[in-house]
Amino acid sequence: MKIEYKLFLYGVIFFLPVGLIYGIWSGWEPTGSLGIPLVAALVGMIGGYFRLLSRRIDPRPEDDPEGEIAQGAGDQGVYSPWSWWPLVIAAAAALAFLGMAAGWWIAYIGAALGVIGLVGWVFEFSRGQHAH
Repeated sequence: MKIEYKLFLYGVIFFLPVGLIYGIWSGWEPTGSLGIPLVAALVGMIGGYFRLLSRRIDPRPEDDPEGEIAQGAGDQGVYSPWSWWPLVIAAAAALAFLGMAAGWWIAYIGAALGVIGLVGWVFEFSRGQHAH
């Protein structure tokens, strides 16, 4: 996680001066003058989280400059390859963005469908507390 948090924290060092320069050149135009420093803040939050996370977990094979590819072999997580729930969430996002352009009532339908899709995806493999 060392390289990840450095990458994001170096982004803060980049975006803050760029936001200041942009603000001066544009006469403090509201959208960019606020947006670029907010990007710096978001990148800083991600970098800070990765820094805290890197202190809590053991070094990964990717963090070792002398590491071999075989050290990263094995299971990396549990993924559901045949899940239809991401398609439902994508359709909900499409409806939400269409609703912003065409009519807010469509966005509400998209938000409701998104909640249903997210709950379905999270609990896809859940069979109850004491299931065997």
